[in-house]
Amino acid sequence: MTRSRTDIAKLPKPANLPTMYDLPSEDPEEPGLPDEFHDLQPQLLSATLRLMEVSSDRIFTGTDLNLYYDSDHPLWHKRPDWFVAIGVPRLYAEQDLRLSYVVWDEGVNPFVVVELLSPGTEKEDLGQTQSAAGEPPTKWQVYEQILKVPYYILYDRYSGVLRAYSLVEERYQAIAIVDHQIWLPELKIGLGLWQGEYDGINRQWLRWLDAEGNWIPTRLERTGQQIEEAEQQLEQAEQQLEEAEQQIEEAEHQLEQAEQQIEEAEQQREQERQQRLIAEQKMARMAEQLRALGIDPDEQ
Repeated sequence: MTRSRTDIAKLPKPANLPTMYDLPSEDPEEPGLPDEFHDLQPQLLSATLRLMEVSSDRIFTGTDLNLYYDSDHPLWHKRPDWFVAIGVPRLYAEQDLRLSYVVWDEGVNPFVVVELLSPGTEKEDLGQTQSAAGEPPTKWQVYEQILKVPYYILYDRYSGVLRAYSLVEERYQAIAIVDHQIWLPELKIGLGLWQGEYDGINRQWLRWLDAEGNWIPTRLERTGQQIEEAEQQLEQAEQQLEEAEQQIEEAEHQLEQAEQQIEEAEQQREQERQQRLIAEQKMARMAEQLRALGIDPDEQ
């Protein structure tokens, strides 16, 4: 079970020395710098995203990558924890890894943006801040009003709360969370909270589901499943071979019994033949004796 930030803060601390929670990764001048969770969670989102109707080479997922959104202010950007753009090549111009994602260059806006809440960016992520005049717009304004991203997802790993919004009439409306999951009908895929092990860490993760509600496996998980299935098939084949060998052994035993029965029957027939021969010889001697006495046995 994942501990809350409050629970963890109650753990014993070294005397007079700050812990990790006193020395966070975020810089007050640049909040939202990635920590370990912000590294692993986006990897899992990318590793489990598979769209049935879109080729993988026409999907780009960005992690903590500068997203430039306004050609009138080309230096303005946001840095989503994770996003996906659909219908663009996996490689920039089909040949290079991206340094950033420039929407007026790519021609395609992100379809889903995921923000992983952290103390330094939580209010802006939730749309609770306002930009000053002349300053760049907030994340919420960029995703909702400028880029018009169809789905905006937020996950708080400390509280385990999942929030989701879809663009309806140019405004974000909350999506009902059912069993810690949401469904994206345009993509025919779901997103939900999963308790399990990824990269050796067992905790609650955000990952994709297929149309049947099954968690989509990573490539490593698929390989593990294939190995397990191959081992099961090998075990079944070995069992079948053992059963076949037993059947052959039983058949050989039955054949041996049949041969013994045939041999016994032949011996019995031979004994019967010998007995008939002896009886015939006795009858012949008796007939000769009768003839010697002047008795014709054939007339008796």
